[in-house]
Amino acid sequence: MSRAQWIKGGSAVAALALALLTTGTPAVHAQAPQGAGSAAAEGSRAIFNNPLGTAAEQEAIRTQLLQYIGSSPAGSSIKVALYHFWDQELAQALADAHTLRGVDVKIVLDESTVSSRPEDPSYGVLEQALGDDTQLSSFVTLCPAGKSCLGRPEFGRSINHNKFWLFSQVDGAADVVVQTSSNMSPSAYSAFWNDAYVLTYNTGIYNAYGSYFDALVGKNWSTWKYTSASFSPYKVYFFPYYPGTGNSTDTIWNTLDNVTCNYTASDGTAKHTKIRVGMFKFTRQGVADKLVAMKKAGCSVELVYSETDSADSSADGVTPGTWETLHSVSGFAPVCYNDDHDGKTSTSNRIIHSKYLLIDGKYDGSVKRVMWTGSHNYSGPALRENDEALLKIDIASVHDAYVANFNSVKAAAVPGTMDDTRGCKGVVSQPE
Repeated sequence: MSRAQWIKGGSAVAALALALLTTGTPAVHAQAPQGAGSAAAEGSRAIFNNPLGTAAEQEAIRTQLLQYIGSSPAGSSIKVALYHFWDQELAQALADAHTLRGVDVKIVLDESTVSSRPEDPSYGVLEQALGDDTQLSSFVTLCPAGKSCLGRPEFGRSINHNKFWLFSQVDGAADVVVQTSSNMSPSAYSAFWNDAYVLTYNTGIYNAYGSYFDALVGKNWSTWKYTSASFSPYKVYFFPYYPGTGNSTDTIWNTLDNVTCNYTASDGTAKHTKIRVGMFKFTRQGVADKLVAMKKAGCSVELVYSETDSADSSADGVTPGTWETLHSVSGFAPVCYNDDHDGKTSTSNRIIHSKYLLIDGKYDGSVKRVMWTGSHNYSGPALRENDEALLKIDIASVHDAYVANFNSVKAAAVPGTMDDTRGCKGVVSQPE
């Protein structure tokens, strides 16, 4: 079945979406196929893994990706931007999609995928099947050693920290974006709590990710500028945020600045906006200051995290960091999930690896339930130096699904509020 059969209006809609992407006008949505074989139409939805669950629950995100790879037909395309790829079976599935079915497969990875685990066979499988010539229709390429594809060299070390997948066509859907927090590695499944959002039939968002993917492949860091694109009910932000300095050019700080902590509901009831943050690494001081100020202003604030910075982890051993800030206000009890469950340095700690923000209350002048997710940690490098993507989802039911996940992670968190530990305070770091 051709791509035109799957998207209403075929190339005309795709062309219109590209035009709208540059003008910022409202969303263009591809339409679900009519009578497309026996496959049911795939809808947009959230997926969560559970490292404490069964093998199927641990690999929920991975399983969905394998299904999409396996159902991508000849002539379709798969694009992947990823930090770490250490999964030989998944790599072979991508190789087979190209060599056996004629799917165009394009992959851009952080260089540390190879250099930090040279013994892992995954990259070799991809390189043998796809080659590394980015001028061809299929390839695998690496960002420069020690640098993200779009980060500026003068800023020092940076990484391609992206974790998104683009499928032009799968059984039951077209223009599929999978934005996840998950790398492809055993620990990402069995030790780390991760999330993924599957977005289908939004041509504008799909093409926005595609343009960013092309920029990553081109490694044109000298011409890169921070960008975003809105196609209702979604907005996507692409990093690094350059040019920019300070809180006024911090995407998360500005998002929180749009929150009204205290408001009156339509029935006259006094309400307080609820803010929930699930975050792997939280070392951005301006965002920590903002959350504390919002708690003091009357917002309800909850945080589950895995790593901060602190006086204990500072270079001089005395300069406070986000850990001290986040513990500076009464009634705000951050919960750390950084569990050395087996006491072995050779295995990964159990952590929350997701990076999401949930707002339930008055945001940007309206009462709503809205959220943001992606690869973007609340760290300095994630803002200014790394290749990252952040997806805003303005759908109440999706927000609610993430709240349920947040509550599950919070309930399982160890050491919880007893978080005065070397791992929680950033003295020792958990590799991704």
